[in-house]
Amino acid sequence: MSTLRLMIPEWRGGLNPNYVFGSELLAHIAPPNETDETICVEVNRDFQRTPKQEKGIDEGAGLLSQMSETEKLLREKNPDKLIVFGGDCSVTQIPFDYLNGKYKGELGVIWLDAHPDISGVNDSSHLHEMVLGNLLGLNQTPELTRAKHPLKKSHVIMAGLIEEELREMDRACRELKLKIASPDSLKKDSGKVMEWIKENKIRHVAVHWDLDVLSPADFRSIYPAEPYTEVSEFPAAVGRMTLEEVGRLLRDVSGAAEIVGLSLTEHLPWDAIRLRKTLSDIDIFR
Repeated sequence: MSTLRLMIPEWRGGLNPNYVFGSELLAHIAPPNETDETICVEVNRDFQRTPKQEKGIDEGAGLLSQMSETEKLLREKNPDKLIVFGGDCSVTQIPFDYLNGKYKGELGVIWLDAHPDISGVNDSSHLHEMVLGNLLGLNQTPELTRAKHPLKKSHVIMAGLIEEELREMDRACRELKLKIASPDSLKKDSGKVMEWIKENKIRHVAVHWDLDVLSPADFRSIYPAEPYTEVSEFPAAVGRMTLEEVGRLLRDVSGAAEIVGLSLTEHLPWDAIRLRKTLSDIDIFR
């Protein structure tokens, strides 16, 4: 089976330019493979321009262009498996929609994230806060948020989500009664996710791994761990899982089903970002 690695350094879904370097570094960190093809989907890097809204979504026109290019690339390459290096969470939408079509609407999705990303244009202007809602077919207009192969709600599990910290914009989680495996439930074993795989007879799985599902005490390259800020003042839920727990979970999942998609998102390697900025201000590097 062919595996395609996509580097999508998209930042406009959350209007955070730091995601670009985070994507590039993720692709470098990932274990090398001699047979996988790696392709970079280029994005506009004019970070100084004033953001423009398209049908209620910040930078919607540019995001649609990038997503159309990604979709075209997947049609041409027709891979069996995908590894995505983001970028903000919006980079997951087209690859997972493609995979659900590839596996005839039976794809299981593990949404490993401190936030459900399930809102719509009435609650947010940031695409990265809508992507799971889009994949579930909740936001079929405008074109930017439309899924061609909507996921079955029974085939989605939220892993690492802290249910008591859900916001009004996350209400679809409760309305759809999506399965949730809390950080506490995954601390000792992966049982809740394994039960979900068995109950729904899932054979192929795609994992959306927003690194902010991790605790900033365990992993520092995430938004809440930004230097000189207080984690307690972060304006959204803060992850509670550890790298060891996530690694064990994904190994267990691999033993019960085939992981055909992995999207790694929202990597913010603060020390490397700050070092690059400092070096870029020194004449010898210009």
